[in-house]
Amino acid sequence: MPAAETPLHKVGVVGAGGRMGREVCRAVTEAHDTALVAAVDPAHVGEDVCGLPVVGEVNALRDLGAEVVVDFTVAEAVRHNAPHYARQGLHAVIGTSGLSEHDLSALASDFEGSLANAIVVANFAIGAVLLVHLCRLAAPHMEGVEVIELHHDAKRDAPSGTAMHTAAAIAAARRAAGCGPLPPDPTTDLVVEGARGAEAEGIHVHSVRLPGLVAHEEVVFGARGQSLSIRHDSYDRSSFMPGVLLAVRSVGERPGLTVGLEALLGL
Repeated sequence: MPAAETPLHKVGVVGAGGRMGREVCRAVTEAHDTALVAAVDPAHVGEDVCGLPVVGEVNALRDLGAEVVVDFTVAEAVRHNAPHYARQGLHAVIGTSGLSEHDLSALASDFEGSLANAIVVANFAIGAVLLVHLCRLAAPHMEGVEVIELHHDAKRDAPSGTAMHTAAAIAAARRAAGCGPLPPDPTTDLVVEGARGAEAEGIHVHSVRLPGLVAHEEVVFGARGQSLSIRHDSYDRSSFMPGVLLAVRSVGERPGLTVGLEALLGL
């Protein structure tokens, strides 16, 4: 018997004119089991992306043959677009930063009972997912921790979604292990306001924005007489593409809303 053909995932990219969107379009075009059928971006209508003209409305996705939409826009656009994806039965892979817990609850409601599913990921780099996993392992065994995230100077939100997710994962791992709260910050004299960064889940988080960077995170744990640093660096946007393609291939098999790549990687 002839070998079964690999199913072809027909993909539309929303935010196709941006840097991440164009990279996603290239990755989808080059993969053997995905096809780019729609490129949507109201700020880049008429431009060519991987041989397709960019259109301005998400309403065109279904007409253009999309079955899965990859959305790399902004949080405000996702809030508007996600109910449309759910109603139209379009599986959604969302990589937008700045979504709150309320936004995730709304997304879960949108896709509950829908014919479509959704995956929301703060960081598609598989190394970044592994960083969070390793932090969960380390968190109960160390006495202090701080998170430093570094991104390009055009990033809108701070701290990053990945840093917030990392802090939440560390705090949850400590609670699950029965650890007490982290020691209070002994700093009493702030020479410059904000010098100790922001606090998320009781963990100090520091944001750096510089030209030349892409996406980087370092988590520094401390304990008596020792420290442990776990760091991940994305030097190019291509580092996110294996995670994006994994989500595109998996979303149809995961009912409702899935948050993060962990489940897709078996972590």
